Amino acid sequence: MERPSRQRQRERDTERESDEDAITCPECDSAEIVTDADQELVCEDCGLVLDEQTIDRGPEWRAFNHSERQSKSRVGAPITETMHDKGLTTTIDWKDKDAYGRSLSSEKRSQMHRLRKWQERIRTKDAGERNLQFALSEIDRMASALGVPRSVREVASVIYRRALSEDLIRGRSIEGVSTAALYAACRQEGIPRSLDEVAEVSRVPQKEIGRTYRYISQELGLELKPVDPKQFVPRFASSLELSEEVQSKATEIIDVSAEQGLLSGKSPTGFAAAAIYAASLLCNEKKTQREVADVAQVTEVTIRNRYQEQIEAMGFR
Repeated sequence: MERPSRQRQRERDTERESDEDAITCPECDSAEIVTDADQELVCEDCGLVLDEQTIDRGPEWRAFNHSERQSKSRVGAPITETMHDKGLTTTIDWKDKDAYGRSLSSEKRSQMHRLRKWQERIRTKDAGERNLQFALSEIDRMASALGVPRSVREVASVIYRRALSEDLIRGRSIEGVSTAALYAACRQEGIPRSLDEVAEVSRVPQKEIGRTYRYISQELGLELKPVDPKQFVPRFASSLELSEEVQSKATEIIDVSAEQGLLSGKSPTGFAAAAIYAASLLCNEKKTQREVADVAQVTEVTIRNRYQEQIEAMGFR
């Protein structure tokens, strides 16, 4: 037989559930009341918040700078694709001090040195992991040189891992595939970096990067759209110290030229550089073709050819 206290508790729970079911929105009289991810009762029709039960899921301590946050934190670094073991590894600090900050004896220092050495050795158990470790370090080095955000490094690391798991590395250099993965990640994340810029920070020729990029994008089924020249305009204009008016005019020139089919088969960096050159003339912030060509890493001849086409498309001739 069920105890009276347990029965009363069950009756109270049932009453509470029926009360929640009977709640209507005071704003629109709707009965569509749901509980969202933050444990708030919200009307689905008008969005009115009826009840809040906010739970602070953060730490109970306060920190005012990065060093305080690091010292008080009781968890490790988050999992990341940019490390071959995803960051789930033991790290032995290089400081020869104990938990109280006291220096270790010479015998202990020698022991810690030996432990660090073996820790580095056992982090990679086979050739595949050594391959991955070297490739991810290359991606990190090139990404730092290009100044791309961490999200691009994560995507590039995932692309390289996929290529490695599907055995696309065989017969190709690790540097070539890692550079191609970084270039693909830049395009996928909408961070404009030309093949020339990527080749500058790489250790392989541009032709090999392009060939490897086409191969892995086809084999992995990466759906990458053609690069939009407008993505290069803010960066080039910022390097040339041009105003927002010039950027807006350059974007307009690209849009009008693209509508007339002039973009097909053209280099996006050259097209963007010519639009910026034309816009700088129209807005009386003149920059020479040489200055624009140096920033965009294209030739002056390319800028002149694209400039003539864009001016005609805009109807200035």
